[in-house]
Amino acid sequence: MFRFVGDPIENMLGQERTDADVERLRDQLGLDDPFLLQYWNFLADAVQGNLGISFRQGRPVVEVLIERLPATLELAFISALFAILFGVLLGVYTAIRSKGWLTNLILTVSLVGVSLPTFLIGILLIYLFAVELGWLPSFGRGDTVQIGWWTTGLLTISGLKAIILPAITLGLYQMTLIMRLVRSEMSEVLNSDYIRFARARGLSERTINFKHALKNTLVPVITITGLQLGSIIAFAIVTETVFQWPGVGLLFIDSVQFVDIPVMAAYLMFISVMFVAINLIVDILYVIVDPRLRIEGAN
Repeated sequence: MFRFVGDPIENMLGQERTDADVERLRDQLGLDDPFLLQYWNFLADAVQGNLGISFRQGRPVVEVLIERLPATLELAFISALFAILFGVLLGVYTAIRSKGWLTNLILTVSLVGVSLPTFLIGILLIYLFAVELGWLPSFGRGDTVQIGWWTTGLLTISGLKAIILPAITLGLYQMTLIMRLVRSEMSEVLNSDYIRFARARGLSERTINFKHALKNTLVPVITITGLQLGSIIAFAIVTETVFQWPGVGLLFIDSVQFVDIPVMAAYLMFISVMFVAINLIVDILYVIVDPRLRIEGAN
């Protein structure tokens, strides 16, 4: 796949290059080796924690990723928190108050999050809150604080302001999807026989809605939510480009432009590992939430 992106030698050597310079650098980087040999060498080094040297920066790829990783993880965490919190709350509200005017308004507005592409939502938010109102910054991460190897903007005022628009942009689609899923599942649960029996026993609506209905609603929701949270990190590349957020997504875009193959390969590996890890966590949570699975496993 990387062979179709371009030739990194073209970007690494200036116009004064000679054929001898091209051949020497190509041999030095191992680009003359057969494809399978290059792939094997990459895997052998990756197992040892060596992801190569960035063609653009001339530094170890691991070092470059570690510098950018905190920005992406903080953005993904805040976006996921926003999506889960408001998605579940709005989903529960629209399921309980299924015929209210506020429910119809929420469902109508949620179509924006489902229908509009992420980059367009980001541009609209920038125009409204950064250009017209001037409340929030339109790009960058703001001031950051160094805590060991981790850099965070969540401890400064400018950092908190800077993350609001990117987090909403990245999490809006997932939030609307979670909200509609929770609403659909909870509406089905509220019409089930054991909920009618609970009402016949005289249990309060609060107990029925939050102790019985919501708990059973979350069982199928967890799986879909986990997959969506994995996509937050993958789709962060678009949000980081729109807001010039200095994370690994923006690093990947720059790497594509400069044909920095080691960084591109490391980024794709990182996304794959994150998806696998999130799916594992989802499977564990599924067993914790659904006692039937624990009983079947014990038997």
